[in-house]
Amino acid sequence: QVQLVQSGGGLVQGGGSLRLSCAASGLKVSNYAMGWFRQPPGKEREFVAAIGWRGGSISYSDPVKGRFTISRDTAKNTIYLQMNNLKPEDTAVYYCAAIFTLNYCKMSGSFDYWGQGTQVTVSS
Repeated sequence: QVQLVQSGGGLVQGGGSLRLSCAASGLKVSNYAMGWFRQPPGKEREFVAAIGWRGGSISYSDPVKGRFTISRDTAKNTIYLQMNNLKPEDTAVYYCAAIFTLNYCKMSGSFDYWGQGTQVTVSS
């Protein structure tokens, strides 16, 4: 049984930092392309960042480029999203996801497994 268990998140002031974690069981993150998505209040889920199989390729959405970093720790079977210089518009529920493919993927509908979601709230 595959599980993606998220941790981190919370309330932070604008300009602050947070790190989200996504611990996998039932699959190896080194063998999957992984992604982070978010759903702002009243809006649809949107792509944030993705990393290809074995970390060979990485992509970020334009709003987070230069501020967020996706990474993978294969020993802990966990992926991370380091978020710096947070802005109120980053407020959303954040989700990690896994897809069995080589390259990174930005299409939420294509992912096989999802974390439970974690709230990130950035105050102005």
